[in-house]
Amino acid sequence: MRGSIRQIVLFDVADEIRLDALRAALGIAEPDRKPAFSRPAPDYVRFERPPVIEPLNSGANFEARAKYYDYGVVSIELDQQFSLDWPQLVEHSATVLADPSMEQRAMDLLKPRLEKARSAVVNPYPSWLDEDYVIINVIPESPGDNAADLLARRGREIAQIVRGENRMLSDGEFREILEASISYYPNDLLVVGWSAAFVFDNPVAAGPTIQLLEYANTQLLEFRHYDELLTRVLAGVYRSIDKGTGVWRRWGLAGEAESLNTVRLDVIEIAERTETSIKFLSDMFYARMYRLASARVGVPDYRRLVDHKLQTAGELYEFMVDRFDRGRGFFLEVIVVIILLIEIAFLFRGKG
Repeated sequence: MRGSIRQIVLFDVADEIRLDALRAALGIAEPDRKPAFSRPAPDYVRFERPPVIEPLNSGANFEARAKYYDYGVVSIELDQQFSLDWPQLVEHSATVLADPSMEQRAMDLLKPRLEKARSAVVNPYPSWLDEDYVIINVIPESPGDNAADLLARRGREIAQIVRGENRMLSDGEFREILEASISYYPNDLLVVGWSAAFVFDNPVAAGPTIQLLEYANTQLLEFRHYDELLTRVLAGVYRSIDKGTGVWRRWGLAGEAESLNTVRLDVIEIAERTETSIKFLSDMFYARMYRLASARVGVPDYRRLVDHKLQTAGELYEFMVDRFDRGRGFFLEVIVVIILLIEIAFLFRGKG
């Protein structure tokens, strides 16, 4: 069999990357609006702002490139061609998925590029969250190759490839893995796992499929970032509330509530921008493919965590504002009473 293995390492490096400034800094030409979907789909199924793609010199047996997304994620892709039989591909895939050097290799490629384009990076993070994913693309030997036959004959090897396992999997695990498969034509196939995917298609047709798999992983990385950010913010709010909500303490809650609400609104805005980078309408094939991929890599799970913490942040904001309003009301009542007492004192002094 012939094909390629794509190792993808994604880094969440900043709040935003200004793509026009990045192109100017790195000398990259304006890209076409991609992916060019090979399956029937309306013209509006596309990136709203296509990532900037830069070829890299990996200095190894890889074809390397970087993809810069405007919402602060950078993907380093390392492609390697293969010509292997099934047992060799199972063994090689397991080795690639367990490769501990992939992240460092990708980081070494990325750091000098971001250093050169630092003016295009908005609020860079001191440390980067990362995700890695592997896509094994097997090229059909002839147009008559059938995906259903392939699953029947080589389903167990495909399951091992997706899991990165050398050993045979149980029947239950084998069936569970192959439930996440989808085809459009009789001779194409996608099987999605949480850390790897198997694509049976020619390279041109497989391009958009691979791009959607990468896009799902960028979303996972972004929601992981929001989850960690909200966890830190909420922990700080809880510590602040634990100090008490006495009369004088309530005055400090106004500024803290405003800071909390600013973070909450920022997360909502950035999350919406991330989710709408590619738009899908109706139940077309690529939309179903994306939903399958995002579910397998864990995007909905992290989205639910983020939504729950956003709801908690909203409730805490209302609680803090309410406490501040009560404290302010009490203070104003005290001032009114003091003024009345002073006026009464002057009134009785005048009568004396």
